[in-house]
Amino acid sequence: MDGNFSAWVRGLVVGSALLVSACAGYSGSNLIPGVSTLPEVFASMGEPAMVWKNPDGSEQLAYPRGPLGTQTFMAYVGPDGKLQRIDKVLNTEHFARIQVGMNKGQVLRVLGPSGSSWTQFYSRSNLLAWSWLFCNSWNSQEFFDVMFDATSGIVHSTGQHPNLSGRDGGQPLCGQ
Repeated sequence: MDGNFSAWVRGLVVGSALLVSACAGYSGSNLIPGVSTLPEVFASMGEPAMVWKNPDGSEQLAYPRGPLGTQTFMAYVGPDGKLQRIDKVLNTEHFARIQVGMNKGQVLRVLGPSGSSWTQFYSRSNLLAWSWLFCNSWNSQEFFDVMFDATSGIVHSTGQHPNLSGRDGGQPLCGQ
């Protein structure tokens, strides 16, 4: 019995270590700004959902961790091919940057792509809604919504609403 228990404990330790190492790459937390290279970013975080190449040779890479994830990471790589920083962007600081009059491309540069299942067109008002699932300051899941004029693609308004897909229609806590 002790041999079986010992093997079980070893398996649990190895499995936990693999899970922790996988999560480290998920957010890029294992990468070092100023040292890690673009190929190392790809190796750690995978293929980005979107890439923007700037005139100076730097790049911005979007890593949405959905559809049920509550975070999007933006990795910034300098013209020298070295990681400059990785930002979490689904938070009030970044939401405040979204202003009426911005276009879709500008919104994507700030927040990355929204979940495809959270994009909706409202024909009566001619509005297109993009939504991002995030964790609020109370550790509950909410959606941040950007409403675009469907014809022009310009931001009409923004807002937030709770995710009510939890048990009994409640708001799920983050990490659930």
